[in-house]
Amino acid sequence: MTSFQFNPDASRAAFLPAWWLPGPHLQTLWSPFCRTPPQLERQRERLWLEDGDFLDLDWHGPHEASTPLVLVLHGLTGSSSSLYVLGLQQKLAAQGWASIAINWRGCSGEPNLLPRSYHSGASEDLAATVAHLRASRPLAPLYAVGFSLGGNVLLKYLGETADDCPLQAAVAVSVPYRLDQCADRIGLGFSRVYQAHFMREMVAYVKSKQHHFAYHGQSDHLSTLEQLGPLDGLRTFWDFDGRITAPLHGFADAQDYYRRASSRYYLGGIRIPTLLIQAADDPFVFRHSLPEAHELSASTQMELHPNGGHVGFIEGTPKTPAYYLERRIPTWLRGQSKLRG
Repeated sequence: MTSFQFNPDASRAAFLPAWWLPGPHLQTLWSPFCRTPPQLERQRERLWLEDGDFLDLDWHGPHEASTPLVLVLHGLTGSSSSLYVLGLQQKLAAQGWASIAINWRGCSGEPNLLPRSYHSGASEDLAATVAHLRASRPLAPLYAVGFSLGGNVLLKYLGETADDCPLQAAVAVSVPYRLDQCADRIGLGFSRVYQAHFMREMVAYVKSKQHHFAYHGQSDHLSTLEQLGPLDGLRTFWDFDGRITAPLHGFADAQDYYRRASSRYYLGGIRIPTLLIQAADDPFVFRHSLPEAHELSASTQMELHPNGGHVGFIEGTPKTPAYYLERRIPTWLRGQSKLRG
């Protein structure tokens, strides 16, 4: 049992869960199924990676040279069009900040070019993106926000870069700190509904790449995917990550992947101001999977809320729902900017 208590640094930080969305599952599911998508004008940039693949980045907000810039990282099977990404970009623009939403490999609506894809430990792709943004906007203070898988990648990157991290501050939300334990958790109870959804999406992702490679005559890439074996019978994360993720990305097996990619093992190396926002009732994460206080660096603050679900944190009324994350994150980042300025 960790010793964390929610201790807001200002009264406006308090999260009051919507009374009409009791329990973690309604908090988790309401936004993706019921929220009206925020409408944003964005500009897409394609970032070419050293291995010949690409990432698509969607820019929003002011484009002055020194305007603070926030990189937003989506979760598993999401994209820059995920509603929590759009909502955050909208709120950041409202306070005069620019933002860039990443699409991990193959997540922008177009298959990526290599057999490999994205995964929970793909901090090398984040590092390439950060380096690109620092080069293209050298005067802009750079921040990052990661959700779920994106939060895990972000925390891993922060721990790896330590004192050399070029970011000013970071926020990670609903993080699967221990991937092995989260793979177990999502196979229990109602959470199996989420597991089934992810399996359908991830298998479809691999199949679409197979069709793409076959159509374009890329027999070597197609062979790489076919050598992974049939795509039927993949029902759990252990199944998928053991048969697909691990061999495709250089891991010995699912356990090796989970150990090397889980952000919990990198937290002690974080040196920049970092805010962790988590719900104790997250249906993807065991309570014991959350880090203990002694595992966090001195620059890291955790907000552990009793309720909120997974990337939920809905408040307000049925007529006027509100989104705590889109209130809290821009405010906290602005506070960090003032501390540095």
